[in-house]
Amino acid sequence: MIPRYSRPEMVAIWSPETRFRIWFEIEAHACDAQAALGVIPKANAEAVWKARDVTFDVARIEEIEAVTRHDVIAFLTHLAEHVGAEDARFVHQGMTSSDVLDTALNLQLVRATDLLLADMDRVLAALKARAMEHKYTPRIGRSHGVHAEPTTMGLTFARFYAEMARGRRRLEAARAEVATGAISGAVGTFANIDPAVEEHVCKMLGLTPEPISTQVIPRDRHAMFFATLGVIASGIENIAIEIRHMQRTEVLEAEEFFSPGQKGSSAMPHKRNPVLSENLTGLARLVRMAVIPAMENVALWHERDISHSSVERAIAPDTTITLDFALNRLAGVIEKLVIHPEAMLANMNRFKGLVMSQRVLLALTQAGVSREDSYRLVQRNAMKVWETGADFKTELLADPEVTAALSPAEIEEKFDLGYHTRHVNTIFARVFGAA
Repeated sequence: MIPRYSRPEMVAIWSPETRFRIWFEIEAHACDAQAALGVIPKANAEAVWKARDVTFDVARIEEIEAVTRHDVIAFLTHLAEHVGAEDARFVHQGMTSSDVLDTALNLQLVRATDLLLADMDRVLAALKARAMEHKYTPRIGRSHGVHAEPTTMGLTFARFYAEMARGRRRLEAARAEVATGAISGAVGTFANIDPAVEEHVCKMLGLTPEPISTQVIPRDRHAMFFATLGVIASGIENIAIEIRHMQRTEVLEAEEFFSPGQKGSSAMPHKRNPVLSENLTGLARLVRMAVIPAMENVALWHERDISHSSVERAIAPDTTITLDFALNRLAGVIEKLVIHPEAMLANMNRFKGLVMSQRVLLALTQAGVSREDSYRLVQRNAMKVWETGADFKTELLADPEVTAALSPAEIEEKFDLGYHTRHVNTIFARVFGAA
């Protein structure tokens, strides 16, 4: 991913230096296990650890690979340059390249996920704080983009919190899904390496041995992982779209923080645009872009091919780096989001009580008017509000068919905003817990 959308800690996980360090640890732990089984001399296994503090020369490995056309062999050749040919002759004993590549990839995905989980915690904390702050701040709920009934800004934040909390739980499951390693040799039969080696390496790396692998770890695990990242990205976009709507000039219920010295447009000095939320919409598309290729990677020929390899070299770093950046950007947007309660109330009252139509409809049916007649009476008066700008309550009070069923006091009561917020506590308890 380009530096513009990258954060250093996540980028470091995918650097060549980190990858080669993990490869070294896999090979060194495997040598220890082989020595414990008596397959290789203990002295040779110990000698491999002489490279523990080595900074592997990426340029040198690439130079070797230009000749060998094989990345793992190039690395092993470079490792022997540090350890010594004699001591390194038992490195990679009974192993195949995928044992190193797949186990390392999964470990990188696990480490990346740990950062993403921390990112999601920041987003969740921001959403919860704003939900509590605006628990009873009234705003109009919309369906089809049209005014529906009153809700609160706190409930808007709460539903986003619940969605991201589900995403976090899915991410934990996705972490467990890819936290496996395989040191099973060619075609995964352990013919030339004892399963105890795999168990030891995985234990040392904090992974679980893959129950059954071919020459590669099954890619349905990775498909589930990247699909989870895609769902989380869609959740980010869901929030971003709401913020973008709220910042529209004719709505202006909330807006991104506009810092001193910030410019909104090269041509129009008055502009304050929701550029961060728009950026999040775009970044979500990039993350989701990896989902279909990851699913297509599941179907490999026989015990292995490398059609998945080029895909994963791109999507593994790019999606995790992009999602890491997006989650932190989202958290910052939410933390600093400027809320305009007065505009929310003004928008709600723009159509002069029209949003209370369902309460009147229900009251008429409860007063003995048929459902069909009740709907006709309410809609008849509601259309006057749409078409002439009339006041809904005033029209109802002047309609003899309505007042024949409902007293003026009963009609007046149907316009109480508190009616729509009386279960906010119940919803918050469901989302955040009873406390």
